[in-house]
Amino acid sequence: MKNTATEQDAVTAVLKENLDRIETQIAAACREAGRPRGEVALMAVSKMHPASAIIAAEALGVRLFGENRVQEFQEKIALLSLPHGELHGEPGQAGQAGAEFHLIGHLQSNKAARAAELFASVDTLDSVSLAERLDQAARRLGRRLRVLIEIKLSPEESKAGMDPESEELAGLLERLPDLVGLEMRGLMMVPPFLEDLAAVRPYFRGLRVLRERLAVAHPRLSFGELSMGMSHDFPVAIDEGATQVRIGTALFGARDYSK
Repeated sequence: MKNTATEQDAVTAVLKENLDRIETQIAAACREAGRPRGEVALMAVSKMHPASAIIAAEALGVRLFGENRVQEFQEKIALLSLPHGELHGEPGQAGQAGAEFHLIGHLQSNKAARAAELFASVDTLDSVSLAERLDQAARRLGRRLRVLIEIKLSPEESKAGMDPESEELAGLLERLPDLVGLEMRGLMMVPPFLEDLAAVRPYFRGLRVLRERLAVAHPRLSFGELSMGMSHDFPVAIDEGATQVRIGTALFGARDYSK
């Protein structure tokens, strides 16, 4: 019989080592950028990792998590919830200390209602129609759902998000103040994966400059959050103004895409 307690202890030990290293790197990047450490939130990207990894990370003090798919997170809820299946605290929270879950993957409109129930924030808003569905769902739940607009600056077809110069983005920004079920918080982006960090910097800088321009043009909306930077490039993102970095592989290890 396997000693599951011993195995879990080993997993937690590795996770703690990874978390300590990441925290040291974030602190160093903040110092180099002349920013307080408190300006940058660490989001643990738990997609394709088991609920036990989330529980272990939460025990180590991690409070912010990112999930990619509604269905995947829904399957994890039973292990993060009260016996009768309700999340602890507010929607998007679980665990005794109120860990918070954000949706960071593409959301189909037909899953908007469930996403509004499960997540504290949808960080990949990319259309007016999706905004309207999320608004309706949030108002039915009697809550305000936080959202970030996903921007596409990468030329890669595989990347999602809104063209910063598109009429659709302009229309969304005009529509959002009237959607009282949503709380606009800022922008997010997934840049291309580039080994040369100097080559990825312009993407981070581009999102920051766009954020500054949109904040002036749309004073009724909040653009405080800038979610950008992942395991291999987050120090550059912090230098360019990221307020939230999304760390998965460097924290939890490689994902098993065969499952």
